[in-house]
Amino acid sequence: MTAPARTRGSEELIRAEEPVLAHNYHPLPVVVARAEGAWVEDVEGRRYLDMLAGYSALNFGHRHPALVEAAHRQLDRLTLTSRAFHNDRLASFAERLAALTGTDMVLPMNTGAEAVESGIKVARKWAYDVKGVPRDRATIVVAADNFHGRTTTIVGFSTDETARSGFGPFAPGFRIVPYNDLAALEAAVDETTAAVLIEPIQGEAGVNIPDDGYLAGVRELTRREGCLFVADEIQSGLGRTGRTLAVEHEPVVPDLVLLGKALGGGIVPVSAVVGSREVLGVLRPGEHGSTFGGNPLAAAVGTAVVELLETGEFQRRATELGAVLREGLAALVGKGVVGFRARGLWAGVDVDPALGTGREVSERLMREGVLVKDTHGSTIRLAPPLTVTGAELEAALGTLEKVLTS
Repeated sequence: MTAPARTRGSEELIRAEEPVLAHNYHPLPVVVARAEGAWVEDVEGRRYLDMLAGYSALNFGHRHPALVEAAHRQLDRLTLTSRAFHNDRLASFAERLAALTGTDMVLPMNTGAEAVESGIKVARKWAYDVKGVPRDRATIVVAADNFHGRTTTIVGFSTDETARSGFGPFAPGFRIVPYNDLAALEAAVDETTAAVLIEPIQGEAGVNIPDDGYLAGVRELTRREGCLFVADEIQSGLGRTGRTLAVEHEPVVPDLVLLGKALGGGIVPVSAVVGSREVLGVLRPGEHGSTFGGNPLAAAVGTAVVELLETGEFQRRATELGAVLREGLAALVGKGVVGFRARGLWAGVDVDPALGTGREVSERLMREGVLVKDTHGSTIRLAPPLTVTGAELEAALGTLEKVLTS
């Protein structure tokens, strides 16, 4: 008789990872085994309120029934064809995603970094074919403190030395200007500029929200100077800020929008570049692609995500519960919180450095049953699933007050 497999505990599993996994992450010491909604459970059965939601990949919570059902249904039919053939799920996904975002065309990919890389390629191709920039001279203007991904091209225009140090040489063609500075942006744009690539809200930098009018200013400047506005909405988009897209907080329509994370519903990696036909239409067969991009399973789950957003329910929840979040954080200013920035259900919280680093505060919250993640220094970010309840949100804020004041 075969003995049953021994169940390993959290500490043993963490130790087991050490020799066999590359050390490119420093996770909190919690080993999640099950999850539903806004809650996760570790291998010992301890429950935690998830206030990170996979960096916004889990906007609809863990295992949302509609998304799980869509995945199960598709798994029984077809999972992959590659783009060598058509599949019966892709057209509907593209149609509905374009309608949801008010765009013309969709370029489906898998990860957020792939969406950014694809946006860069499309912008350069447009610059050469439409704008008339001399071949291999195109430039793209980006913002300091950006986070667009981890590929070598992307980290080459990062200002975070941890992200870029030791990975050069880097691709040329990028100009870095301060975020939220229209004058600096205008000075960097010239006849070689293919695009301005920015996050409407900088997530990794600590949920940095630009001044009112900045995004509209970027749109006006790029239109006047004849270059593209590419908005990276991989973290900020799909309901997180109380709008389908964060740029909708101003009357702004970018030329290209980069989507990911929540587009896969926390089930499969799904990303996309969406935008105008005159820009995405520059691509021709053979110039770009992805074996898994637009696969039937991803398209089925992505369509179910779009269906959830079409109702407006999650955008409303982010707006209404965002007011609870801001009110709760405002009450903590002077009680261990020195400042915060919030929009919708997304906040960067600056903790008094005398009370510890962001990592230390995250570990204290974990021990009290709440999961968050630090960014830099003494800043933590809060991004609960949009399915979180008001009572759960208030409980999390109460726990934050406890760890900061006890």
